[in-house]
Amino acid sequence: MMCQQPVRLQVGVSSEVTSTIERLYGEGQSKMGDILSAVQQEEETEESIAQLKDMASEAPVIRLVNLIIQKAVDLRASDIHVEPFENRLNIRYRIDGVLQQSEAPPVNMTPAIISRIKIMARLNIAERRLPQDGRIELKIQGMELDIRVSTVPTMHGESLVMRLLNRESVILDFDALGFSEHTKRRFQQVLKIPHGMVMVTGPTGSGKTTTLYTALNQLNTTELKLITVEDPVEYQLEGVNQIHVKPAIGLTFASALRSIVRQDPDVIMVGEMRDLETARICVQSALTGHLVLSTLHTNDAASSVTRLLEMGVEDYLLTSTLNGVIGQRLVRVLCAHCKERYQPLPELVRELKLTPLNPGESIHLHRPVGCPHCAGTGYHGRLAIQELLVMNDDIRKLVLSHADAGKIQEAAIRNGMTTMYGDGLHKALHGITNIEEVIRVTQGA
Repeated sequence: MMCQQPVRLQVGVSSEVTSTIERLYGEGQSKMGDILSAVQQEEETEESIAQLKDMASEAPVIRLVNLIIQKAVDLRASDIHVEPFENRLNIRYRIDGVLQQSEAPPVNMTPAIISRIKIMARLNIAERRLPQDGRIELKIQGMELDIRVSTVPTMHGESLVMRLLNRESVILDFDALGFSEHTKRRFQQVLKIPHGMVMVTGPTGSGKTTTLYTALNQLNTTELKLITVEDPVEYQLEGVNQIHVKPAIGLTFASALRSIVRQDPDVIMVGEMRDLETARICVQSALTGHLVLSTLHTNDAASSVTRLLEMGVEDYLLTSTLNGVIGQRLVRVLCAHCKERYQPLPELVRELKLTPLNPGESIHLHRPVGCPHCAGTGYHGRLAIQELLVMNDDIRKLVLSHADAGKIQEAAIRNGMTTMYGDGLHKALHGITNIEEVIRVTQGA
């Protein structure tokens, strides 16, 4: 009556109906409801450590945490956020780079859930005032799952984030990552230079480490010795010596790098160039005949050159060692089952300068629709859009004169660099992603 629609009677198996509701609307009513019915809804009191351990060991709490992780795997989530607030407990999943709210258990179960995850990650459940980092290794549906756990104290308890790494699903291949043929060919040429620095830059969660691992995988031959220094080691590569830094005992990036150079390596990968000391050792290693791969947090490839100068790296050393910089972002891929082709307005084509990218042909773009295959989002998976700045004499002159990032970028474009935005437009024209997604991730750049 409210919808003014006729009611059609349909027959369905109860379990199928429930699982479809969970998949499409994320309510999680069935399993979550069954588990919660087994838990007494009591007012939270100040628990002792023994009580916390007892609560975390109860069967409903164990099943509930397992369900939260299982649901993340089913939804292809990369992160699980467990956030306690005054009157509620928030559980959110990051799917294809975007956070989505999920149904959460009652707030009085917060200590038990947090304690259960901390026990699984071998963290100290008595310590609630300091941040902690841990790791969980699980086997779910035959998949080896590596979960990195991070806790930080907040006003209403500990905020906890679990980052899911499925070792089996990572494909270390440039084509699978989204490299265009032009960028891939130029990057492989840069990797063939036996000494110098190659940087990958972008914000957190933009696939920098995966790009470096793919480069390492290509360089990993019996003729070369490869050593990495990471915090933490994300994926284990056969034939690569990987070091996990432990600042608490003095094993930092800088101290590990000093020892590595005496190990006679050919290729060194540094997880992140965080400070001047690490940057200087990387530059010295590159000068003495090593190939150094590392990451940096900047908006684009040109900005990473100016960032290293600002950190205090000498300009004449930077021009001698830096071979190339990749700037990258991740865009969501349109679902192949439901994406819709359309012809954009002429004004939009002019504003985005799409005609030169597809001369002589009518411009067509695609937009997300939503279907059961993509859980109604219109997207399925992510792909990188990149720009590759290769050092040449023009850019070296600009670096020595301390030119700004804009001038360095202009010189790189003249040298054949396709910007991240340009790479994104090419992928949008080929129906891989949509224009809105490209603009969303490249605004900062």
